[in-house]
Amino acid sequence: MDLLALQDMSPDGLATELGIPGNLLAHHLKVLEDAGLIRRVTSSNDRRRTYVQALAPALAGLLPEPRATTAERVLFVCTHNSARSVLAEALWRQSSEVPAASAGTRPAEQVNAAARQAAARHGVHLGDKRPEALCDVLRPHDLVVSVCDAVNEDLGSIGNPRVHWSIPDPSEIGTATAFASTVTQLRQRIAVLAPRVCLPTGHR
Repeated sequence: MDLLALQDMSPDGLATELGIPGNLLAHHLKVLEDAGLIRRVTSSNDRRRTYVQALAPALAGLLPEPRATTAERVLFVCTHNSARSVLAEALWRQSSEVPAASAGTRPAEQVNAAARQAAARHGVHLGDKRPEALCDVLRPHDLVVSVCDAVNEDLGSIGNPRVHWSIPDPSEIGTATAFASTVTQLRQRIAVLAPRVCLPTGHR
């Protein structure tokens, strides 16, 4: 549960981190799921994969505070850098003094119009943001937050500390409700992570 406090993880990733066999992990996950502490979601990129998510309301007061980390910048990444990562970058700026940026592995030509509309409805300022390529934006000391299953599964090793949030792409549904749900999910995730990321000494 400590591992799931700030991120979503695959069962394989959990088994590796904990150093236990998959069948034993499966037993423990079932106990936690039956107790209403976690849920499993199917990857939107590869339907054979699943991610384990902690259910925040059920965890209130049960775990010690997650360990704080330092980062010179937080970089949000999704495939097209046109909706989820753009919204996450803007929401982060409202919540933290740590700088933020966003990028895509296959950036679109422009930010999704529905994302801009959702941002405006929720008081989030996107400015003149345009999608950018990850290779042009990534810095060695970025904390990388993938908000897209495809990015998490295909990015490979980049040497940066990473966090993954399994958030469905609202563009695939295209409704105002889908984009509003994305803003809500991102805001909730950022509210948990932001207090636990601080600038390194000398960068304030």
